This record gives sequence, structure tokens and C-alpha cells, in this order.
Amino acid sequence: MHDRMDLHTHTIASVHAYSTLTEMIRAAADRGLELYGCSDHGPAMEGTLGAHYFINFKVIPRELFGIKVVMGAELNILNPSGTVDLSERTLEKLDYAIASIHPTCYTGKTTSENTSAYLAAIENPYVQIIGHPDDGRFPADYESLAAAAAEHGKLLEINNSSLSPKSFRKNSRENCIAILEQCRRYQTHIIVNSDAHFYCEVGGHELAMNLLKEVDFPENLVVNTSLKKAAEFLPKAASVLRT
Repeated sequence: MHDRMDLHTHTIASVHAYSTLTEMIRAAADRGLELYGCSDHGPAMEGTLGAHYFINFKVIPRELFGIKVVMGAELNILNPSGTVDLSERTLEKLDYAIASIHPTCYTGKTTSENTSAYLAAIENPYVQIIGHPDDGRFPADYESLAAAAAEHGKLLEINNSSLSPKSFRKNSRENCIAILEQCRRYQTHIIVNSDAHFYCEVGGHELAMNLLKEVDFPENLVVNTSLKKAAEFLPKAASVLRT
């Protein structure tokens, strides 16, 4: 499977990441990727930058070192209603957005609340990707997520970092397999991302790709294989992907 992109990455703007944007883009180019996406954390994450960081992405070239560049955010889902931590006015300026649940930002407690939070994020027109839904600290109804993502044309993420032995997320391997089973059932598209916090992690998808191979997941449902396919799910970035 030809892996062409990585859209879940963090720079020093996320505070707990350690490489600059330029270093991350160059690393993606060196790895042979065709598309790099920066998705620094939204402002509800402790220590990250405020909304002003996200409003001036127009100054960043959309191609550097021979690789296409898109600029987005990893939004924090704040509650079971699916509220995220950037305003619509700011979200309009992004090429794309990932929405994720993080323990320091989220108020829900039950599987029902977590599912409601994810479903609301899926229905948010500014969100294209649901980040690491595998995290067992926030159990959810994966059938409902897969069905909703297919209906609304959104992507569920298989997060390579979740599958690492260093991961603090719980039961991620088992949950990823369950997610993939439901995505196969509902013909829901997925995206594999690194969740890189340092330049040498960019494009590091080996654990996730091995899992896809292990469960024989259909390649046609994996957007990493084609910029054209990715453009179908990232409408605001489509002009970049098609040039």
C-alpha cells in the first residue's frame, strides 16, 4: 500500500512537541511523502497557543521541499455536545480539522456521552477527521461512529502512536480492530496518521499499516493511497491537492 500523506502532526506550537514546522515538512519530504499536514492542538490544551496562531496560515506556502502542505488543527472536543475549542470564524481559515478527545479538556464520563460527543463532531461541517477514537479511556459505540462517518463523508483515524508500546491510550489495538470491522461493514473511509511530536516520527505509520494488512482491510477505503481520494474528504484543501 503506497502511503502518500501524514495529516496528524504537531510542532513546537503544541508545546509538548519538539520540532519546528520547517523541520517537520522537510522530514515528510525526506520520507517520500507527497502531502504533509500540520495539526497543532487547539487552545483548550494546557500550554498551547491561542486562536491567533491559527488565523494567519495564508502566509505559509502550500508547497515546500517538493511536498504539498496543508495547515489545520487538532481540535479538542470539550463535552458530550461535541463543542470544540475554536470558533467558526477561526475554523473557516483552516485547510482541515481533526477533532479528538483528550482527558484534560473533556467533561464526558460514559460510553453514551463519549459516543454523543464523537457523533456531534462528525456532524460539524468544519471537522473532517476524528482523531484516535481508539482510546479506551473514552469508550464509544464504534458501529454508530462508523455509520455516521460514512453518512457524513468523514474519516476515522487509525493512529500509529496509539499502537506504540509507549502509548498511554488504553486497549488501542483491540479498539482499532473493532473500528476497522465497523468501517468495513459500513464502507467508511479511514486515514492513517502518525500523531508525530518530533520530526523523525513524521510518516511513521508502520504499526498501523501492519494492522491494516493483518485484518485485510480494503485498500480502497484508505485515503493515504491517493491525493485525489484525500481531496474528496478535504474540500477546503482540494485546490492544493489537485495542483
